[in-house]
Amino acid sequence: MTEDGRLVLAGAPIGQAGDVSPRLREVLGSADVVAAEDTRRLRRLATELGVEIEGRVVSYYDQNEAVRAKELLETLKEGRTVVVITDAGMPGVSDPGYRLTRLAVDEGITVTALPGPSAVTTALAVSGLASDRFCFEGFPPRKPGERARRLASLAAEERTMVFFESPRRLASSLEAMAEAFGADRQAAVCRELTKTYEEVRRGGLGELAEWAAKDVKGEITLVVAGYAPGEGEPDLDELVAEVDRRVAEGEQRKLAVAEVAKQAGIPKRELYDLVHRRSPTP
Repeated sequence: MTEDGRLVLAGAPIGQAGDVSPRLREVLGSADVVAAEDTRRLRRLATELGVEIEGRVVSYYDQNEAVRAKELLETLKEGRTVVVITDAGMPGVSDPGYRLTRLAVDEGITVTALPGPSAVTTALAVSGLASDRFCFEGFPPRKPGERARRLASLAAEERTMVFFESPRRLASSLEAMAEAFGADRQAAVCRELTKTYEEVRRGGLGELAEWAAKDVKGEITLVVAGYAPGEGEPDLDELVAEVDRRVAEGEQRKLAVAEVAKQAGIPKRELYDLVHRRSPTP
């Protein structure tokens, strides 16, 4: 029986080819199969590193990931080494890689990682915001309604939050965050990290939204401070008034309370009890 192979998740440089480790050069040169998000970018990287890829190179991106993962699993079962590499950063972190990793884990196949640069931790480090506890939220939803709901659910998140965003949607996302978190919530827009035109813009979300209204280009990582209890506590009278306004417009009180509490980042039971005491249901 053929011994199962090994899946290697390889971190790719986020800007500078010189940031890679000697191990990446070794693994790219010796792997049986290299699955790349963009095969052309992989070839350019290999040339910059002076590496000759002797194994088979296949594409592995969002649109073919489900099918390709099953094919690569069979390759792993044949006892071969498969390397997954994305355009930048670690596979599986808002990039292809999770599906194959899950299949390999379920089959008991060895999965290992070759650590490398990460836009998430790099942006967090240079943001100037608290880094002892953080969460990665990936790309915000594209549709305004879905994005507003997602951000409202994060209004009371106390950990520093890290997002990816397209430069085309940066301004609208910052505006939505200012609406959900408050215009003064501190954040950092990290653009083109480690590259020639690297820029880190720090300030309140409202201020950053105004700045981003101009033509901002490049790879964007956004770091947003978490909610600090006791700072900027919501005005409960205003929240009750907002619930009353929604009810007067025909919304059910229970739904109105839930939505307003979510947006304010407070427990809905607390707001419901307050609303009921001030405006008891007949």
